[in-house]
Amino acid sequence: QLQLVESGGGLVQPGGSLRLSCAYSGFTYYAIGWFRQAPGKEREGVSCISGNGGRTNYADSLKGRFTISRDNAKKTVYLQMNSLTPEDTAVYYCAASAYYSGRLEQRSYNYWGQGTQVTVSS
Repeated sequence: QLQLVESGGGLVQPGGSLRLSCAYSGFTYYAIGWFRQAPGKEREGVSCISGNGGRTNYADSLKGRFTISRDNAKKTVYLQMNSLTPEDTAVYYCAASAYYSGRLEQRSYNYWGQGTQVTVSS
């Protein structure tokens, strides 16, 4: 059974860093995307990575601050988030697709985790 579980969220001060993890099971080389949904806003794409980790894509507004990576031996995808601001406060979700498209659209992903809360506040 295919499953994704996010972890690593929490409360962090502005300017701080967090590393989110997405542990997956039921597959190995699926593409993984990270999305986030802030209160009162639509879910938006953050980043995605191909099954072997060789290709990545980022939302333009997040390039340079966020880094996606994966360890297929551990069946985990990571999202390193630096220089966080209150605008990064959201529930962060990971999602999987059998094919890597490079797209950061929800419709490109079939399987979703439950999300992890990230709050950036002083």
